[in-house]
This record gives sequence, C-alpha cells and structure tokens, in this order.
Amino acid sequence: MPKLIFTDTGEEVELQEGASLVEPCEQAGVPFACTEGVCGTCVIRVRRDEMANLSEPTEAEYDFFGAMDDERLACQCRLMQGNVHVKF
Repeated sequence: MPKLIFTDTGEEVELQEGASLVEPCEQAGVPFACTEGVCGTCVIRVRRDEMANLSEPTEAEYDFFGAMDDERLACQCRLMQGNVHVKF
C-alpha cells in the first residue's frame, strides 16, 4: 500500500492507490485555502525520484509553477504508487 511520509515529523500515512493528499496533509499541518490549485498555499516539496509516484501535474500546477522540479500543490495531486516523502 502506498505511503505518504512527512520528513519533518517522520509520520507515515498509508493511502489507497489514487488517494488525494488533501486530508493527510491537512492533518499534518499543511495549510490549505482554496483547494483548487490557484492560491499556492499548499505547496509541498517531494523527493525528485518519487515525483513519478504521484499523479500527473494538473494544468493549475503548470500555471502556478511552470516547469516543476520538486514542488507540487498538495490539493492537486494523488498518491498513485510507492512511497512519497514530502516536506512543507
């Protein structure tokens, strides 16, 4: 089962494949405002080698970031496979 791992706290959350990151990130303290990919409040850093374990970036994320390196909007991505370490 895929895991979301918060590197700041070491907390690990098991999620179903395709699960949204909103609830676990919100519980871990990631701030959210619009949840539509517009405000950028929920920016998380993801290990580059684990970016492929998340859903494809949305148009809202491309509009916000342009070319993404190691950042995603937690409100826009889903955990698809494997483990993903995040920092906020």
